[in-house]
Amino acid sequence: MATHKSAEKRDRQNKRRRARNISAKSALRTKVKAVDTAVEGKKKTEAVAALKATAPALAKAASKGVIHKKNASRKISRLTKKVNALK
Repeated sequence: MATHKSAEKRDRQNKRRRARNISAKSALRTKVKAVDTAVEGKKKTEAVAALKATAPALAKAASKGVIHKKNASRKISRLTKKVNALK
């Protein structure tokens, strides 16, 4: 356990950041799942709407450091390919 004052503060900061990141990742998974569900149900309008909400959320998470930039780019690309395949 941390014994120095600075180490105790660092521990508190890490706990707050970890909780924030877990929450953000959970929200992202929910948005991605909404796109996947719409694609599986072959509902193009719902899939497009869900993708429009999901892509900026992924990009923002990458800019905040919640997920890696290339991870976000890959997910956006794959989701877009799935949605565009619906016709």
